[in-house]
Amino acid sequence: ALNGGKPELLTLTDMLKAFVAFREDVISRRTKFLLRKARDRAHVLVGLAIAVANIDEVIKLIRTAPDPQTAREQLMERRWPSGDVESLILLIDDPRHRINEDGTYNLSEEQARAILELRLQRLTALGRDEIADELNTIGDEIKDYLDILSSRARIQQIVKNELAAVRDEFGTPRRTELSEGGADMEDEDLIQREDMVVTVSHSGYIKRVPLSLYRAQRRGGKGRSGMSTKEEDFVTRLFVANTHTPVLFFSSRGIVYKEKVWRLPIGNPQSRGKALINMLPLEQGERITTIMPLPEDETSWGELDVMFATTRGTVRRNKLSDFVQVNRNGKIAMKLEEEGDEILGVETCTDNDDVLLTASSGQCIRFSVSDVRVFQSRNSVGVRGIAM
Repeated sequence: ALNGGKPELLTLTDMLKAFVAFREDVISRRTKFLLRKARDRAHVLVGLAIAVANIDEVIKLIRTAPDPQTAREQLMERRWPSGDVESLILLIDDPRHRINEDGTYNLSEEQARAILELRLQRLTALGRDEIADELNTIGDEIKDYLDILSSRARIQQIVKNELAAVRDEFGTPRRTELSEGGADMEDEDLIQREDMVVTVSHSGYIKRVPLSLYRAQRRGGKGRSGMSTKEEDFVTRLFVANTHTPVLFFSSRGIVYKEKVWRLPIGNPQSRGKALINMLPLEQGERITTIMPLPEDETSWGELDVMFATTRGTVRRNKLSDFVQVNRNGKIAMKLEEEGDEILGVETCTDNDDVLLTASSGQCIRFSVSDVRVFQSRNSVGVRGIAM
C-alpha cells in the first residue's frame, strides 16, 4: 500500500492507522480551505459594513473623486472608525487585517472595490441588516473552523461521523459469516475432484490424463494412443483414480513414497509423461518397481490389509494403516535380505480374499490371505510364498 506516497508492506493495524491519519489530514486541509474562504468573504462584508455605518461620508468621498481609481485610493487611505463592526472584526480573527491602535480601520483594495460596486438597494435598512446577518453567520463559521483546527478530538469525531454517514448511505448487510477456528486452507482444497487415467511405463515415466479425454468405443473400434513410449519401453501400469487419491510408490530398495494424483504431471494421451526419478527423492540406482493407489473410501483403510510379493517369491501381510502416513523422503516398506530381491507387487486385501502367485516358469500357487499372518513390523522379510 502507499503510505505517505511511499509503497510499504503494512499489517491490517498499520493500514487502519494510515487511513485514519490520511482522513485527519484531509479534514484539516479542508477546514483550512473553508476558513480561508470564509475570511475572504467576511473581509469584504466588513468593508461593506463600515461603508454602511459611514454612508454619508462614503457617498461624499465618491462624489467628489474625479475618477474611480482616485475614489478607491481615498477609501483605502482614510482611517474609518470601526464602531459596531469592531466586535465582528475581532470575531473573524483574520491575521491579515487588524484594527489600528486608535480603534480605526483601513480598508483594503478588495473592500474598496466592493464598496464602489455596492448597489443602492443595499443601503436600505433591510440591506444593512442582511450584511450584518451574513457577517455574524460567517463569524460563527470561522469560530467553528478555528476550534476544529485547534482540537484533534474534534477532527477525529468528524472522521467518525463521515464514515458513519458513508456506512448509512452505502452499507449493505454482510453476505458472509465470520466464525472462529476456521481450518487453514491447503493447496489440495483448491483442486477440483476429477477422475484421471494414470499411466506408468517400464522405463519409469508417469503421467495423468483426464478420463473425459477418452470416449467409449464400440466393439471392434480402433482405440487411441494412451502413451507415447520410446523403443523398448512399454506401459506397465494403468489405473483410474481421483485427483485427491493418494498413490503409494514402492522402490527396489523396499522404500515406499506417497503422492496425491493431482501432484502427478498432467499430459495428453500422446505425451510421454515425466520421469519418476525427477519427482521422488530416489537414490542412485533406485527405481520404482510397483505402484498402488489407495482406495477412495478412506473409512475402509482401517479394515484393509496389504499383501507384498517379491521377485524371489516372498510374501508379507501388513495393515494398510501402516502406510497411510508417509513423509516426503519415504519410509521403509519391506526388508529385502537376498541380493537382487525386489518388491514385485502390492495389493490391498481382506481375510476373504485369495492370493495367486505365478512364476515365470509357468508355475502358480493359490492360497487364502488368512494363511499369512499380519506382520506388525515394516522392517521384516516375510515368509516364502512360492518356491522358485
